[in-house]
Amino acid sequence: VCLTCCSRESMVRINQICHKNGIKFFTGDVFGYHGYMFADLGDHEFVEEKPKVAKASPGLEDGPEAKRARLDPAETTM
Repeated sequence: VCLTCCSRESMVRINQICHKNGIKFFTGDVFGYHGYMFADLGDHEFVEEKPKVAKASPGLEDGPEAKRARLDPAETTM
């Protein structure tokens, strides 16, 4: 449900109905240079990609190379 140009009381009441029934709700309005937007998406899942950090080689335990974390651009974790 997308809602605009309504009173705050109407927005809250309609959002409560949507939330209770698992319906996504968006509302917003613009006043000259200012505006607002609100979204109630309920429960949802998302995926975030993170680059996998390569482990240090066994022979490089000392020195600046061992302290620097290396990213493996070929692999990512979700």
